[in-house]
Amino acid sequence: MKRRILTSMGLIAVISVLLTAYLSTIVYYQDFDSKIKEEVQAEIYYIKAAVEAYGEGYLESVGDSKNRITLIGSDGFVIYDSEVPVGDLDNHSDRPEVIQATASGQGEATRMSDTLLQQNYYYAVKLNDGNILRMASAVDSVFHTLAGLIPWMAIIVLMILAVSIAFSGYLTKRIVTPINELNLDDTSQNVIYDELAPLLLKIDRQKKTISEQEESLRRQKEEFTAITENMSEGILIVNRKMKVLSYNSSALKLLGASKMDGTPNVLKFNRSEHFRKAIESALEGKHSEQTIRIDERSYLLIANPVYYETELAGAAIIIIDVTEKEERESLRREFTANVSHELKTPLTVISGAAEIIKTGIAKPEDIVHFAGNIYDEAQRLIALISDIIKLSQLDESTTPFEKEPVDLYKVAEDVVGHLKDLAAEKQVTLEIKGSAQVVSGVPQILEEMIYNLSENAIKYNKVNGKVTVWVGRKGGAAKLVVTDTGIGIPHSQIDRVFERFYRVEKSRSKDVGGTGLGLSIVKHGAAYHDATLEIESEPGIGTKVSLTFGAQ
Repeated sequence: MKRRILTSMGLIAVISVLLTAYLSTIVYYQDFDSKIKEEVQAEIYYIKAAVEAYGEGYLESVGDSKNRITLIGSDGFVIYDSEVPVGDLDNHSDRPEVIQATASGQGEATRMSDTLLQQNYYYAVKLNDGNILRMASAVDSVFHTLAGLIPWMAIIVLMILAVSIAFSGYLTKRIVTPINELNLDDTSQNVIYDELAPLLLKIDRQKKTISEQEESLRRQKEEFTAITENMSEGILIVNRKMKVLSYNSSALKLLGASKMDGTPNVLKFNRSEHFRKAIESALEGKHSEQTIRIDERSYLLIANPVYYETELAGAAIIIIDVTEKEERESLRREFTANVSHELKTPLTVISGAAEIIKTGIAKPEDIVHFAGNIYDEAQRLIALISDIIKLSQLDESTTPFEKEPVDLYKVAEDVVGHLKDLAAEKQVTLEIKGSAQVVSGVPQILEEMIYNLSENAIKYNKVNGKVTVWVGRKGGAAKLVVTDTGIGIPHSQIDRVFERFYRVEKSRSKDVGGTGLGLSIVKHGAAYHDATLEIESEPGIGTKVSLTFGAQ
């Protein structure tokens, strides 16, 4: 507004100055022109009387006149001129003022002089002898006069603009301040212009309407939030065009969306076939249930049509995270299958050997052999059940032991001592290196972890291979590393070797024995001790397993 007022006032001021200057110049010029003509006419009649009394020689004595005096013969040739040599002048019989003076005794004209190149006023009178006496006075044109006033006009315009800027700022502030200080919360308190009263009245009505609508929406939102916001299930309400009308925070979280801008199409959050099919079925008036995967998690979508009176208005979608349920079910089935398989083999051997002894088929000298088989398989069952119990305790953090300061090197040294015979049997060199490192842990679990790692390194090694157990400190943390020169693990299976009952080479694993739970115990034991477990392996070269404990 300030710019508009300034522009308007400046433009008016400039136009006013220019128009005033132009009109004043015209008036001034006309008044000045009139006085010049009166002076020229008075002077020429004075000179006329003198010339007629004293003759043409009088003209030579006129030296103080500022006007040009010319004496023209009746034939039009110049007899005398006060400013230009007579020989340089042509015949003047065609001059308007000369023609008028010849005809009526006097004449006048205003024009640009051909010889002096300026605007002149000419007045001529006829002498008694028929000659023409003419006087010329140079006068500025109105445009020349205006040109002379331009510097003054520019100064005046700048002064007026400066005043306009100052005044427009003051005026704008006076006009705008009441508008800026309008109290839209209570329009009756405003000191306003009469012209703004209808607008403020309309704003007040709209404000009341908006307040009522906001209050209604607030109550509805609170009711909806109270019902849905504390739900772990996601809820989406969409219209027939699949535009999201309502939702809860769980829906955004489950769909991996940070926020909801406006009313986007629901397919913006997931374009999978099952997601789209569930919503489309609901918008066709059918109940639908679909399972989708998002970022390695499973979600159950339950979509139902929503009707307004008898017309289909949209759909309501409930999103339930069933990842843990599916994973537990999958683990249960896998664990059940694995345990059943692992239990079946020794039980079959035990049952078969016992049946042979029971039926008397076995010779007396073979009974010891069959009894030995029964004993070995029973020990295998006991070890398997023991390992399952250990895993269960580690999973549930219900071990019957308390953590205490443990020398990791001493535990590893004891384990190496116990495995010396196995290493010699497999023709593998077993050694321990490093220094004492104290960690907070359970000695029995740590011993089991180191034993399982070292035993695997021996069993899956080569003839004349080597196993090194190193205990030391790196990066401020205690560390145990078991390195072997064995058969190695394919890269594609490294992430699976710590799974329960998983075996890289099932045929070889059968020969080396074991329950298949050793590395699982290592994994869960590491988690129990807040240790980091890492494995590096190259097929045919060897394997390196590292346990890094937190800084003590």
